[in-house]
This record gives sequence, structure tokens and C-alpha cells, in this order.
Amino acid sequence: MSIKRYWGAALSAIALAAFAGGVQAQDIKLGYNGDLSASPSAQSGQAAVIGMEAAIADINAAGGVLGKKLALVVRDDASAPPKSIQNMTDLIDNEKVVAVFGPTNSGNAMAWKHIANQKKVPVIGNVGSGTAITAPMGSGDNYMFRVSMVDREQVAALMAYVKKNSNVKSVGLMAETTGYGQGGMKDMQELAEKQGIKIVATEHFGVGDTDMTSQLNKMKAAGVDTVVVWAQGTPIAQLVRSMEKINYFPLTLTSWAADNITFYDAAGKALADKPIFMRTVSEEKTPVQQKLYDRIGSKLKAPSAFSFALHGYDSVMLYAAAAKQANSTDGAAVRAALEDLKAPVQGVLKTYNKPFSKTDREALTAEDFVWIRWKDGKLLPYSDPILKSLSAADFKK
Repeated sequence: MSIKRYWGAALSAIALAAFAGGVQAQDIKLGYNGDLSASPSAQSGQAAVIGMEAAIADINAAGGVLGKKLALVVRDDASAPPKSIQNMTDLIDNEKVVAVFGPTNSGNAMAWKHIANQKKVPVIGNVGSGTAITAPMGSGDNYMFRVSMVDREQVAALMAYVKKNSNVKSVGLMAETTGYGQGGMKDMQELAEKQGIKIVATEHFGVGDTDMTSQLNKMKAAGVDTVVVWAQGTPIAQLVRSMEKINYFPLTLTSWAADNITFYDAAGKALADKPIFMRTVSEEKTPVQQKLYDRIGSKLKAPSAFSFALHGYDSVMLYAAAAKQANSTDGAAVRAALEDLKAPVQGVLKTYNKPFSKTDREALTAEDFVWIRWKDGKLLPYSDPILKSLSAADFKK
């Protein structure tokens, strides 16, 4: 399938309006709260919703949960924390959802996670990857779970790669100035120190910046041969375009946001293959993944968004398993069940054997990630002798 262009916000709103339709009073309502129209990551949120809808359809066809059908209520937060907070309150208090999924942007989760904990409503994140999203708040119960990438897990792998690469002599760090970028910067600095990696230059840029040559010239002057970047897809693209302007191409390791079609479109085919990064699936799919892709692929904005659809699908399957085990949709009961799932849950990314516990809220870790590089418009697995030499002992978190 050829890569599709990013649709306009108006078309997106029309397409996604259908997701909230058809909800009956007796249904078990799940909520999605995330960006579906505004930020470079909006297509990721839309894909997660498509995956959730597919899982809900499968569960309902098999008899539903506790004798009832699942239904999804969708709210677009337009990447704005105040709107995301408002959505969270609306979904819980007015729509009476029993669980919330999302958000797209990590900073928005940080803005409202206290609401989920106070109101005892489980949240299963399926896009946002900020490390602190699932961290507990004080001594109370933690209602935050996740089926997605995790920034710190990615950074641990990237820094292990840097440490074992004998060609790396001088390392620089770069990040956008959003909460997502600064959370990633914190992880990069901490894990570089754990690996004993000296950072010779640190630079920041705005999410909307189109010229980073000033920051790159400072990297170049400092002798940086390897740069680790934490940003969304479009600013990563502007960064590699800025590298081209000054003919300076250090080894570039980035967050998984480089998988976004907005990155590919902004960078262009000739530059898209510069970064190396990780994600949860490549375009070399398992038979189960291919079957789901054949079913929903035409709804996605681009093939690269499929990983988020997988996260969305599996997050719903895990919720359904927990509700069945608890024999209830009560938030506290479902939280306790998620922390101790008795039976394996078959997902499309993997089979989940006790994915969560009282202290571990991450269903996916570095061992589940795939190293990726763009090649001819496709997200293909990347490997080299350094990656092949990495073992669990090399990852310091």
C-alpha cells in the first residue's frame, strides 16, 4: 500500500464522529481521551481508536463482557491539557465510562492522572510513552496502566547501543521543549550517566521550529558524532532537513516518533532513512497481525500507524480479561484484576502473561521492541553487529 497523506482536521472529525455512535444505555462504556486532530501525533490517536473499535467488535461478537456489549465514547483533546482535563471529567462523570484509554500526548496524561486515581477509574494508555505517566502518585492506589512504548525503556536500549558502539566518540542530546521532549531529556541524561557516557552538548528546540541549524552547528563545533533526539515526528524531520543544510550527519538515534508518517512526509524519502529508532512492530507482520491489518488497514492514514492500532486492540483485550476475572466493572476490582491477571491474554502484539503487578504498569518493555529504519517508504527491521551483541545485562534503567 502506498503511503497516504495526512488528512485535514475537518475530515478527521467527520470520520471519527462515527466512533461515538450507537451507544446503548445498557452497554459497558469505555472512553478514549486523546488528540485526534491537532498535533503531529494525532494520526497515532486515530489509529489507536480504530484498533480499539476492532477489539470491541470481536469481543461483542463473542458475547461481550459480563453479558453486556462494550461501546466506545471518543473525545478529542486537540493536544491541549485544559481540554484533556475537561474530557476526562466529562467521560467519567457524565458518560459514566468504566475505564479510559489514551491519551495521545504524554503531557496530557500528566495533567489528569490524578483524576483517574481519585475517582478510581482504570486508565490503559495505548499511545503516550512518557515515563512518568504510570508512576504512582503518593501512597494511594495507582490506576494507570499502559500497553505502548515507554520512553525510559527506549532510552535504555539507545544508550546501550551507544555504549557498545566503538565508533562513537562524542555524544550530544537534543529534545523538543514540550513535556514529552523534556521527559525524554531527563531519561537520556540519567541513563547516559548510568552507562558512563559523557554528554558533550545539550540542545533544545520548539515543536514548531523549522530550522535547527544553530543548535546543530553547536553540536558540530563540539565534535559530536552521535546525537540522541527526543521529539515528535515533524520536528525530527525538520532536524534532519537542517542537518542537510549544513552537510552534517552524525549518527542519529531518536524516539519512536520517527515512525510517524508526518516525519516521513516532512523529511522526504532521501532523508527519512537517517534516524534509527524502535517501535513495537515492523512492516514484516505475523500472520495474526496481517489478518488484522487486512481488516483495518484501509482506515489508517498510513501503514506506519498500524502499531498504534495494535496497542489499541490489545489494551481493550486486557481490560475485558480483567473485568471478566473481577466479575465486575467496578474500578477498584478491575484495577486489582489487572495487577494479577490469572490467565494469559492473547493479543495481536504478543500473549500477555501477568503483564502488570502492583508495582509494574508496563505491558511492553524493551525486549518487545523492534529496531527500525525507514527504507523506500517502509518501516523495516534494522540490525547490525552492535545490536546483535546486546544482551539484557547491557540495558541499564
